[in-house]
Amino acid sequence: MKFSKLRSFILDILFPKFCLGCQKEATYLCPDCLSTLEILEYQFCPVCKKRIPDGFTCKPCKAKTNLSGLYFATSYQNPLIKKAISRFKYPPLIKELSQPLASLIIAHFFLLNQNPLSFKNISQFILVPVSLDKKREKWRGFNQSEEIAKEITKYFKISLETDCLIKTRKTQPQIELKAKQRQKNIKGAFFCKNKEKIRKKKIFLIDDIYTTGSTLEECAKVLKESGAQEIWGVVVARE
Repeated sequence: MKFSKLRSFILDILFPKFCLGCQKEATYLCPDCLSTLEILEYQFCPVCKKRIPDGFTCKPCKAKTNLSGLYFATSYQNPLIKKAISRFKYPPLIKELSQPLASLIIAHFFLLNQNPLSFKNISQFILVPVSLDKKREKWRGFNQSEEIAKEITKYFKISLETDCLIKTRKTQPQIELKAKQRQKNIKGAFFCKNKEKIRKKKIFLIDDIYTTGSTLEECAKVLKESGAQEIWGVVVARE
């Protein structure tokens, strides 16, 4: 038995996994509970929140946002999703939730009328996760957006760039703030380096949750100013 498998076997014995929904042993989100979640089959405009055709931008709102569009797999109002994302980001942390949460995005892509990954010139698409400041990432032990992106890139074989979008300073947790405070809190908090990796590229900007959109909008602004052609927000859930 390989060391990694042996290690997992021992950890499963010492710290067994239980489904966050039904408490069934062996996994944190069992197939039965995952099957109860409503996976959306369409895309929304991040500004007016209207449903728009997959792969298209909302023309009336195009000048108001740096995002070309927003993909989210399900609603954050679902109690199981709330619990899963909370356990993914806050103690007691469960890093392994990246896989089932990413699977919701993957399922969402396949349910769309036109798979976003069937766009022409697929080689132009890259995944860029929203970054954390160093102190926050050290506290958590990982970047939740990056872990979700890793699972997506494993499945679709799209390039993942983790050293382009950098958070330059600590900010107050967005969940604690109101909409206008969130915009002020996150403004100027990101920087783009290695710009040659994103220049003229179409980007899927990955995060866990979309609330007011302040974080994704600020990240998209920085990426676009650094030469990205298009930025599409991709998250597990939207409030």
